[in-house]
Amino acid sequence: MANIYIREIEPRDNPDLAAIIRQILKEFKADKPGTVYFDPTTDSLFELFSADRAAYFIVESAGKIVGGSGVFPTPGLPAGCCELVKLYLIPEMRGQGWGMILMERCFQKAIEFGFTQIYLETMPELRNAIGLYEKAGFGYLQGPMGRSGHFGCDLWMIKQLL
Repeated sequence: MANIYIREIEPRDNPDLAAIIRQILKEFKADKPGTVYFDPTTDSLFELFSADRAAYFIVESAGKIVGGSGVFPTPGLPAGCCELVKLYLIPEMRGQGWGMILMERCFQKAIEFGFTQIYLETMPELRNAIGLYEKAGFGYLQGPMGRSGHFGCDLWMIKQLL
């Protein structure tokens, strides 16, 4: 795919991004209650990531959204900790390094915001992503942190940024 670049989310991205997220969760049979599949904020991600110390990055190819990921100051996380959220890539973008590039962009933004740790929640169905998280240096936790409201996620990981 030619003309691939990363940019910050814009209001016009909401419908396409929500569709991609839900399509990928269905693909991995992870379209269950307690996940972003049913989270009403999935339809208004630009507004969600307009929060202080939050950012979302879009991967665009030839004018089409093909993935994205962000950082978010999830309520209830310890001081200095944010969450890596909504890392999704359409099938034809996987295995080319874009997941790691997105995460690195998110790590840098989290550091710019003053965070020293980054947390994530996932589920066994998203096995491809789990390997990527391990490769990026995330370690496993025994239970959830913060109040994301995503009770459908049963794997929790954290990474030291600084």
